[in-house]
Amino acid sequence: MTVLKMRFLPDPILRQKAKKMGKIPTNMKKLVSDMLDTMYDEHGVGLAANQIGSLQKVAVIQTPEMEEALVLINPEIVKQEGEREVEEGCLSIPGYRGLVKRSVSVRARALGLDGKVIRIKADELLAQALEHEIDHLNGVLYIDRLVSPADLWKIEPVAEENGEESGEAGEEDEQQEGGESEDEDAVQDTDLRESPALENAAAVAQDGGDAAG
Repeated sequence: MTVLKMRFLPDPILRQKAKKMGKIPTNMKKLVSDMLDTMYDEHGVGLAANQIGSLQKVAVIQTPEMEEALVLINPEIVKQEGEREVEEGCLSIPGYRGLVKRSVSVRARALGLDGKVIRIKADELLAQALEHEIDHLNGVLYIDRLVSPADLWKIEPVAEENGEESGEAGEEDEQQEGGESEDEDAVQDTDLRESPALENAAAVAQDGGDAAG
């Protein structure tokens, strides 16, 4: 088991676009395995490569209802339907939750580890996770899709029975990718709600929620 180091806001790699891959590199299987180990360790339902310091365009997702994780290489949303408001958090922005605008259902396309095309039709948590992780790969964070800049709040760590803490598109209780980490001071030494990081979110809310990704 290999748990990789998470990247936290304001790490600039979270605002960079991942690079689309042509030929799938030979080390991709190892990277994906490590990403899954990291996602499970953080109690998330999704993880994008730039969250662990890589700009390869790959993400992994496994919601509580899924028996196996989805491995998505060069993923993209090809169709979105409807709009809804959902609560969301992010492993790379620990200690916060927000109310964001997401699609009711989405259709996505990606490559699997075998290089074959994967087509996904999703709603509910999986649709939310797909949008969240693909946003990450485009340098977009959930705070850019807040209903309004005021719709962001701090959360208190929840102690689990084993004494650990738990908190991206959602948490295992319906919305996760949230989670706490020993490095959380990187984003919690100041109030994110008063940070320049929300300037883009304010612009997004003003123009109706359309953002890159």
